[in-house]
Amino acid sequence: MNYIIYDLEATCWPVKTPELVSEIIEIGAYKLNRYAEIVGEYNRFVKPIINPHLSPFCQQLTSITQVEINTARSLPDVIEEFQDWIGIYDEEYLLCSWGSFDKKMLVRDCELHDLDSEWVQPHINLKRQYQDLKRLHRPCGLKSAVKREGFEFTGIHHRGISDAENLAKIFCKLLDEWQLEWQF
Repeated sequence: MNYIIYDLEATCWPVKTPELVSEIIEIGAYKLNRYAEIVGEYNRFVKPIINPHLSPFCQQLTSITQVEINTARSLPDVIEEFQDWIGIYDEEYLLCSWGSFDKKMLVRDCELHDLDSEWVQPHINLKRQYQDLKRLHRPCGLKSAVKREGFEFTGIHHRGISDAENLAKIFCKLLDEWQLEWQF
């Protein structure tokens, strides 16, 4: 079993209106084996099709530049490569993200591009589990959870690869406490 600890970044605006549809612009992930050893790293930018120009708000929040997006590949190409990297046809895997946003975005963007989204189903929400494990009244953000667990947040917050790296720290520390089963 491989655990895919991943985080997405998406197009965003300070105020969202109906014509402003969020799309994935970055996939950052770490692949961990059943012993919580890192066996791979994945990071790609994705070119959005509905709103291809990043808002200044999005660029400031994520530190992702328009140049990086302009030179990125389309979602179908990146998803095919990501699936190959995960090994969805060869190995058992479980997608793990901080919250439900990432799973919803993967499914929605796959549907937007007429791609199969069944491969996204083996997924768990670590944010919800963390709240239950720690008996928190409210869910906490990733950065807060990293600090609560005694780690320093490394990299750039709201960058897919940095958030995935920091989530991997928490995942490894609490490996024996997570409920690592998923349901449709």
